[in-house]
Amino acid sequence: MQANGAGQDQDRDSELSCRNGAQNGESSSSGDAAAAGDAHSNGLLSVTNNNNNNGVPVQPGSNNSGNPAEASPGLKKKKRLSQSEEDVIRLIGQHLHDLGLNQTVDLLMQESGCRLEHPSATKFRNHVMEGEWDKAESDLNELKALMHSPSAIVRMKFLLLQQKYLEYLEDGKVLEALQVLRAELTPLKYNTERIHILSGYLMCSHAEDLRVKAEWEGKGTTSRTKLLDRLQTYLPPSVMLPPRRLQTLLKQAVELQRDRCLYHNTKLDGGLDSVSLLLDHACSRKQFPCYTQQILTEHCNEVWFCKFSNDGTKLATGSKDTTVIVWQVDPETQQLKLMKTLEGHAYGVSYLAWSPDDMYLIACGPDDCSELWLWNVQTGELRTKMSQSHEDSLTSVAWNPDGKRFVTGGQRGQFYQCDLDGNLLDSWEGVRVQCLWCLNDGRTVLASDTHQRIRGYNFEDLTDRNIVQEDHPIMSFTVSKNGRLALLNVATQGVHLWDLQDRVLVRKYQGVTQGFYTIHSCFGGHNEDFIASGSEDHKVYIWHRRSELPIAELTGHTRTVNCVSWNPVLPGLLASASDDGTVRIWGPAPFLDVQDADGLTECCSMDS
Repeated sequence: MQANGAGQDQDRDSELSCRNGAQNGESSSSGDAAAAGDAHSNGLLSVTNNNNNNGVPVQPGSNNSGNPAEASPGLKKKKRLSQSEEDVIRLIGQHLHDLGLNQTVDLLMQESGCRLEHPSATKFRNHVMEGEWDKAESDLNELKALMHSPSAIVRMKFLLLQQKYLEYLEDGKVLEALQVLRAELTPLKYNTERIHILSGYLMCSHAEDLRVKAEWEGKGTTSRTKLLDRLQTYLPPSVMLPPRRLQTLLKQAVELQRDRCLYHNTKLDGGLDSVSLLLDHACSRKQFPCYTQQILTEHCNEVWFCKFSNDGTKLATGSKDTTVIVWQVDPETQQLKLMKTLEGHAYGVSYLAWSPDDMYLIACGPDDCSELWLWNVQTGELRTKMSQSHEDSLTSVAWNPDGKRFVTGGQRGQFYQCDLDGNLLDSWEGVRVQCLWCLNDGRTVLASDTHQRIRGYNFEDLTDRNIVQEDHPIMSFTVSKNGRLALLNVATQGVHLWDLQDRVLVRKYQGVTQGFYTIHSCFGGHNEDFIASGSEDHKVYIWHRRSELPIAELTGHTRTVNCVSWNPVLPGLLASASDDGTVRIWGPAPFLDVQDADGLTECCSMDS
């Protein structure tokens, strides 16, 4: 990372960087001869120890060996600090200053021969923090010559006068505030819209009312510190460092390491207190959902689909055995127990969709099924059993975000929009639907069809457009929460990631075996950074979204894995449904000291 202000050699060499006469912390010969009680130029007393140092500070120029023959400063050569070394010293100095260790800062600057900031900036800072607005305004004339954009002075002056105006108002000095507004702010002819807003604050009845309407902290250190942070943005970093610059750089480093971490699957903490800066960030694969926590065996035939509810508290599984089983997720133990069994789906259940509020669950069957079932999950009652025609094939369904409508269709050319009672609201003729999805705008429905494409359909203005075109049949697809990315399972090709906004193929994920069976993949993990898919080779594959090669292959199923679902609330919980009649629940390894978690093959890193 490159610190701000690097490359401004002219400013630094002239007056902003290390002082030439300081000799990088070396004392003059007369200073070395001075008594131990003599003071440094910054007012700090130096301390010497003739026997040993043992952590006690020594005079600049003294020698840690304690040998007088080696203590002569004349034997030392001044080391000229590089640009990056100067930057680091200033960053450390700023951080120490923010911690209140001002004497340490003075000593650091004296020994290094550097300045924390330009003297004019220091004076300006002090005047702002003390509320001496006339002096601060005068300081701007000195700073103007040091700025890359002198026109920014007007903006800085405006910010100063605005603070001055608000403080007068808070103190009840309405006439003084009005004078600032009329005689100082208005003549600047800058941001007249803001001036109109400021004039409205004259009507505030009391100080609290002013603070609320102005969204201002009030007179004092907090508001003045925020003001100083804004003013600094107009000054070169060689004159005044950006606020908390060292913390900013450290946060960027931590975020970059987390971003590159192959198995990072927890919420990003914006602060530094939750991490150690002494070690690089690294998540263990044993913290990742690669270990079989539970095997659900209640289905008595092939399990074709599984889906966690939107709130993550339930899992629904559909099977060839004509049943849907709803499982309750214990958020503490992350164990699942049978909650309800929904029966009567004569053709089996090949697709499930939770309503946005998780109150209802819609079940669809395979190609020869002309019905869909809309269940009330809480009561276990069938609200609607819908069929428009015995010739229909209703194999896919998607909820509108409003939770009051859904779309359904199949490969025989049916494409309907219905209400919760199964009443037909709209229909689109001649579209052979393989899979459906409703976007967050509430108007656009995405549908993959038999022409190896995904098209967007608008039921309001009856328009449609092509979005994705593949060269092979799209067996299924799902869309990310933000509606930007689509994950496709493509016959004989595997898993493809598309950007729906730019309409481009982003990535082809390797490893999975995909023929002409319908396999459902999913986004998952924190921030949907991961992708999981079933496979015809009996495995579950997991990729980091930015890596084409799998980071884990989960073994345990004995036949094709038809569907995977990642818990949207518990990022360490993953479910997979298989033709072997079981549903496996995957989670982190139970014992983090186990060398290799059962059922896990670790693959390449993201950078390979």
